[in-house]
Amino acid sequence: MSSVFVSSPYVAPVNSLQRLMIQVIIALLPGTLTYAWLFGPGVLINIALACVFALMFEAAVLKLRDKPVMVHLTDLSAIVAAWLFALCLPMHSPWWLVLVGIGFTMIAGKHVYGGLGFNPFNPAMVGYVVLLISFPREMTTWYLPASVSGATLSFSEALAYSFGGVDIQQWDALSSATPLDQVKTGIGQQIAISDIRLSPVFGQFAGKGWEWISFAWLIGGLWLLLTRTIRWHIPVALLLGVVSMATVFYLLDMESYASPLFHLLSGAVIIGAFFIATDPVTAATTDRGRLVYGLMIGCLIYVIRVWGGYPDGVAFAVLLANMCVPFIDYYTQPRVYGEK
Repeated sequence: MSSVFVSSPYVAPVNSLQRLMIQVIIALLPGTLTYAWLFGPGVLINIALACVFALMFEAAVLKLRDKPVMVHLTDLSAIVAAWLFALCLPMHSPWWLVLVGIGFTMIAGKHVYGGLGFNPFNPAMVGYVVLLISFPREMTTWYLPASVSGATLSFSEALAYSFGGVDIQQWDALSSATPLDQVKTGIGQQIAISDIRLSPVFGQFAGKGWEWISFAWLIGGLWLLLTRTIRWHIPVALLLGVVSMATVFYLLDMESYASPLFHLLSGAVIIGAFFIATDPVTAATTDRGRLVYGLMIGCLIYVIRVWGGYPDGVAFAVLLANMCVPFIDYYTQPRVYGEK
C-alpha cells in the first residue's frame, strides 16, 4: 500500500490570484459602463478586442516557453491587463492599433521579464506608451460625449470603423481635443484659464463626461479598499501629490494654472491611483515605500501635465516610478523586531 504525502499548508488560502482579478474586474464595471453610456460603445469594442488579443498572445507565449497554458489563462491576469490597456485608448480605435498595443503589453511588458510576478514595469502602461509615441495621430483622436455633440456612434458604426469598414471622417464634428489638451494648448498660447473654460467641453469641475467617469472610478476604487484588494497608501499618496502640487500653483496664479479639482477629475488620475499604480507586482512593497511611491507618481503627473510634452502623464509617471521601486523598497524597510 502506497501513501501519498502532501506538504503544508493544509488549509486552502482564502485569497488567490483569480479572486484578486475578479475583484478588480468588478471594480472596473462602474467606470466602464459610465464611459460607454457617455461616449458610446466604442470603449466596449476596444475592451473585447484587447481581451481576445491578450489571451491569444498569452497562450502563444506560454506555449513557446513550455508553461502550462490553461493555468495562466484562467487566472484572469491577462484579462485585467487588457481591460486597463483598452481603457487608455481613444474610444474609437482601429483593430490593428489594439493588436499592436496588446502585443507590446503581453510580450514586452510581461513575458520578456519572465511572466507574471517578474515584470518591473506595469504591462498596460508599457503598451499604451509605445502606441502614444509610435502612433500620435490615432492616439489623440478623441470624441465628444453625447451631451456636447448631440450624438454618438452606434455599436454597428463603431464596429465598422474598428475593422476599417467606414471612414471616420464623416463624424469629424464628433471629435475634439480633450479638456486636458485644450488647457495645455491654451496656456501655451497665453490664454487665461477662465477663457479656456468657456469651451462647451468643460463641465462644472472638469471636462463634461470625464468628471462623471472619474467619480465612477472612485466608486470602484473604494470597493477595492473595502474588500482589502488594495491598501490605502498608494491611492491616498498619489491623489495627495496631484492635489498639493496643483493647489500651490493654482493659488499663485489662478489664470495660468488649472484648479486642483480639474486635475483630480481629468484624465486618468483616479483610475491611475486605484487601478494602475496599485499593481502589486510593480509597486513598492513596504508601507512607507508605498507612500513615497504614490506621492512620487502624483507629483510627476502634475509636472508632466504642466511642463512636459503630454497633456496627461499618468502612464509616464507610473513607469518612471516603477524604475525607482527597488531603490524605494531598499531605503524604506521596516525596523527588524527587537532591533534598537
